[in-house]
Amino acid sequence: MAMQVILTQDVDNLGKAGELVSVRPGYGRNYLVPRGLAVTATMSNKNRLDHDKAVIERRVAKERASATELAGRINGMTLQFERMVGEDEKLFGSVTNRDIADQLKRANVEIDHRSIQLEHPIKALGKYEVPVRLAAGVVATLKFWVVGKDK
Repeated sequence: MAMQVILTQDVDNLGKAGELVSVRPGYGRNYLVPRGLAVTATMSNKNRLDHDKAVIERRVAKERASATELAGRINGMTLQFERMVGEDEKLFGSVTNRDIADQLKRANVEIDHRSIQLEHPIKALGKYEVPVRLAAGVVATLKFWVVGKDK
């Protein structure tokens, strides 16, 4: 049996903000509603949906515009990470998405480390490119170098 919810934010593989969608009751009750991604589709919420659609669209457009501006800044950046290296130029430790987020924070770019789409921690020297998901449909590409550090 499906449950109807009204999305308050864009949800990947489900729908856009302001849409009325059917989901499994557990997913709606335990994930979407508590995180503020959706509200239950009661009669009063359905009536309020028309008014809220305009508000949601303006908010999403504003978020997308700021994300696009931030993507332009990130696309123009090249970061450098210095790490100690051992034999065969293998790193002691690694470069993770948290390290990248910290380095971006020092460059006055505040993003959540979970938006950096790094599949595996970097454990070798070289040049890398990693996608950064900023908003629905806005993805920047961050370039960075991992170089050896003198002992």
